[in-house]
Amino acid sequence: MADGIHEWGDGLMGFAADVRRGRPPAAPDDAAVAAAERAIIAASLAPRLAGLASVCEAWRGLTGSHASPVVVVTTSAAGLVAVEGLVTTGPEIAAGAGLVAVTELEYRLWGIRHPDVGHRLHVNLWSWVKTRVPLQRWPEFAAHPLGPGESYWLHREGLAGAGALDRRASHLWKWNGRQPALLKAFVAERGVETLAAARSPGEDEAARDP
Repeated sequence: MADGIHEWGDGLMGFAADVRRGRPPAAPDDAAVAAAERAIIAASLAPRLAGLASVCEAWRGLTGSHASPVVVVTTSAAGLVAVEGLVTTGPEIAAGAGLVAVTELEYRLWGIRHPDVGHRLHVNLWSWVKTRVPLQRWPEFAAHPLGPGESYWLHREGLAGAGALDRRASHLWKWNGRQPALLKAFVAERGVETLAAARSPGEDEAARDP
């Protein structure tokens, strides 16, 4: 099983590299947006990555394996930079686990080609910020009104493949053009399914996420 884990993880890294040669992850044009996005993602991921030993142990309990899973961090272009910084400043974070950071699109495409049903080979830790929340979803967050020139951001994060440690959450932020501010942690995104049903076939997964 360990050989299969390494092959799957190495394959994902190679696939992501090939995808990026033809289509590099699109970073925000605004440097302030990119910096804010990196900061939010880094703050979210730092404690999660520091706790990977517990995640791997939970995965072993589920799979019966004595190996370590591939830990796939799915994030945005800004998040890839954040992960690199976290691993560089604290290399012990990845100790004992094969850590692979990819975009959500790269992960989904690899999963279609090489599905890991039941997370027998990997766990998925995600953290990314949706900085363009569609206007039609804004009424969903009316309890947290915006000021002039402000917009909503959604930070989505979670874990899958570790049984009782699995989680998923969304946190509502606002952006005023200079800095982000947390409006409410753990919000329910009621509008996601409604907009997902209206998607056009063949649209890019990353572009059409509501």
